[in-house]
Amino acid sequence: MPAPKGNQFWKVRSKHGRDKIFSDCDILWSASCEYFEWCEENPLIEQKIFHASGVITKDEVTKMRAMTIAGLCVFLDIGTSTWHEYKKKEDFSEVITRIEDIIYNQKFMGAAADMLNANIIARDLGLSDKTENETVHKITKADIEEW
Repeated sequence: MPAPKGNQFWKVRSKHGRDKIFSDCDILWSASCEYFEWCEENPLIEQKIFHASGVITKDEVTKMRAMTIAGLCVFLDIGTSTWHEYKKKEDFSEVITRIEDIIYNQKFMGAAADMLNANIIARDLGLSDKTENETVHKITKADIEEW
């Protein structure tokens, strides 16, 4: 049975909406540092097959795990839209900028050291080598008549 029309049951609620996950920027910074440590402690593992002296050997090679904002949000159990909302708040903007700079730097340095795929990271960071070729050809009346 639906609530009667014109009801004001919402006024008796003890609170509206859920509590903020991060009540201040220090808690967000601390949780982000946990993510940074987790990325360092949990590298990606690649299975490699080696061939030497007629012997085939299978081994594991660790690879650097790239930090991402999306990965951080999953770790923090928030959506990326929530991250952007925190970024708009004046008291969180400095910490969020620092976190984003750390993630940017980690990816850039990893790609520069050939520990991450440079092409993928360059695209992700908005870096690219752009070559613009512009050819200007003036068409004259003689060209038109010849055509």
